[in-house]
Amino acid sequence: MGSVLCEHCSAACCRYVAIEIDKPTSARDYDDIRWYLMHEGVVIFVEEGDWFVQFRTKCKNLRADNMCGVYETRPQICRDYKAEDCDYCDVEQNYEEFFTHAKQVEAYYTKRTGKVLGAPKPLRSRLTKKVRKHGKSKLSTV
Repeated sequence: MGSVLCEHCSAACCRYVAIEIDKPTSARDYDDIRWYLMHEGVVIFVEEGDWFVQFRTKCKNLRADNMCGVYETRPQICRDYKAEDCDYCDVEQNYEEFFTHAKQVEAYYTKRTGKVLGAPKPLRSRLTKKVRKHGKSKLSTV
C-alpha cells in the first residue's frame, strides 16, 4: 500500500453528504423519511442510535484520479476526517439500519408498531362543508 490510503480508494467519503436528523417518533416522522427515500440518491442510516439522511452526490472538487482538487485549502470537515473512519470498506456493514427504498421504511415501521405506514385514509361518501346562513349552521354538499 502507498503512503496515502486515498490512492487506493474510489473516494467514497467524497461522494455523499450525511446530515443527522431527529430520531423518528411518530407516523408523520416515518412518513417524512419514506418521502426522502422516494428521491434519487438518498439513503437513511442509523449509526450508534443516531439517524442520518445521506445525499449521494459527488464533491465538485473531486478530480478524475479520485484525489482532492483543493487539498491544501479543503474544508475543516475534510481535514478532521481520519483514516480509521474511512469508507473504503463496505459502507453498510457498520450501520444498525440502512434504508435505500421507501418500502424498507414501511416494513420497519410496521414491524415496530403493527401499523401500516402510508395507508390511504378512508374516503367519505360525500364531501360536506359547513355554511353559515342567516346566523344558523347548515351542512351542504360541495
